[in-house]
Amino acid sequence: MFRLSLHRWIALLAIVCLSTQNILAAEHPTQTGTPRSYIAADYSKKILVHVGADNSDVWKQTIRDVHDLQILPHGHLLTQTNFQTIVELNDKGEIVWSYDAKSSPGNADRKVEIHAFQRLADGSTMIVESGPARILEVNAEGKVLREIPLVVKNRDPHRDSRLARKLENGHYLVCHEKDQTVREYDEKGQVVWDYVTGTALYAAERLPNGNTLIGTGNGHSVIEVTPQKEVVWSVTENELPGIKLGWITMVERLPDGNTLIVNCHGGDNQPHALIVTPQKQVVWTLKDHVRFGNNLPVLKLVAQGSGTTR
Repeated sequence: MFRLSLHRWIALLAIVCLSTQNILAAEHPTQTGTPRSYIAADYSKKILVHVGADNSDVWKQTIRDVHDLQILPHGHLLTQTNFQTIVELNDKGEIVWSYDAKSSPGNADRKVEIHAFQRLADGSTMIVESGPARILEVNAEGKVLREIPLVVKNRDPHRDSRLARKLENGHYLVCHEKDQTVREYDEKGQVVWDYVTGTALYAAERLPNGNTLIGTGNGHSVIEVTPQKEVVWSVTENELPGIKLGWITMVERLPDGNTLIVNCHGGDNQPHALIVTPQKQVVWTLKDHVRFGNNLPVLKLVAQGSGTTR
């Protein structure tokens, strides 16, 4: 009789624990606002994962270091497994293309890291190498099609650059973390515009109106600046109710005019990412300290029907 009663108590306790977990999950969802699907990576948890809008893992895999991520139009993913290796993954998670910085011309005996890359419209891939301080464009076979030297005043193979993007006009917008400056280069490598943040900035995006959206890194803020270098919009560290901005990494102006902010190193009680309106109303947050740690620098929203599943 005692054994049967004990078994019943154990079963009852398990039910209570499960119910409590479900209640807590309902009271503390990982997302607020409209649920969204996204791809993100955290190098403290060594995880790259596609999470569905229902909070399930669509797929996941192990990575080491990561600072950039691009969802390609055909559903493939351009990412990295460490700071020397870029990979393109197909919808089955198989590597269909890769680039090893150490095998690139001139890099065999020098320190080199990659913190930015971009698949271009012609199928080539732009790669920014810290250490050598250069932009490369390579074809599918890895042949260097173009090399552009970067202007770096404070050389550091880990901090020469962070995110960079090739612009529609053929120029390059490059964030220089240690120089605390974003620089725009023309096709010949001449600096045609720059903006000094005074912080270890991470990301910059050229907007359709000609302004530049900047994630200031340890400046704990997002700023939008004009070509004349006037700040016309910003979100600062303690400006949003209940939210403290940490090391701001990726930033993106979404098609609806809202801004996606990736909040790396924010701490246990802070969101990993958030979306704010032009009026600085928070309409979405992601806070999942079970799946992720405190080192999530990259996150991209996945549009419904984009094909990025495996």
